[in-house]
Amino acid sequence: MAYGAVIMKQIASNMKDIPTQIKNPELVKRRRRQIVDAAVQLFIENGFHKTTTRQIAKAAGFSIGSLYEYVASKEDVLYLVCDAIHAEVERGVSEALKRTTRGREALAEVIREYFLVCHRMCDHILLIYQETQSLPPQWRRKVLENEINITGIFVKVLARLVETGNFPYINERSIELVAHNISVLGHMWTFRRWFLARHYSIEDYIELQTDFILGISTGR
Repeated sequence: MAYGAVIMKQIASNMKDIPTQIKNPELVKRRRRQIVDAAVQLFIENGFHKTTTRQIAKAAGFSIGSLYEYVASKEDVLYLVCDAIHAEVERGVSEALKRTTRGREALAEVIREYFLVCHRMCDHILLIYQETQSLPPQWRRKVLENEINITGIFVKVLARLVETGNFPYINERSIELVAHNISVLGHMWTFRRWFLARHYSIEDYIELQTDFILGISTGR
């Protein structure tokens, strides 16, 4: 499933969260997709606070009045952007799990897919960390819950591998910490790419960090 399709699916799931004046659900999905695409670039280029709803409307090809038929505020737009990014990460990791279920290979495949998503969406992930505090409390809680849900995917993979004896050196107490390590190492490529990209390709980074994580997992 392409990134755009993931956004459409996630926007649909959040239609009840964000009220709209439009009765046609398919039209709402399409229009909100346009708004999300336009807003991502503006938020990255100008920052959330300096971007106006009028700029978003213009970039999306709407009048300001039409924009407010689909979202009530700029914060609604940011929430839709953040949630769509989390959906892409969840999709990539879930598909990696479908490709292999064998011990170390399963974890390596999950790590690879997750890091590639972080690489493709560096600016978007950085946007989440920079602007989550700009969301109203109810949206901020949901964005943070999504972050924990992504780490939860790694927890499930590790727990399954521990149960099958593939990673005997990880105990139940340390599973969650290793899962958070994986999550943060993916984000490190986002935060430190200004330095890392000068010395490592994304493939180098994936290989080295996968060896590091598997080393923890197997007691090497």
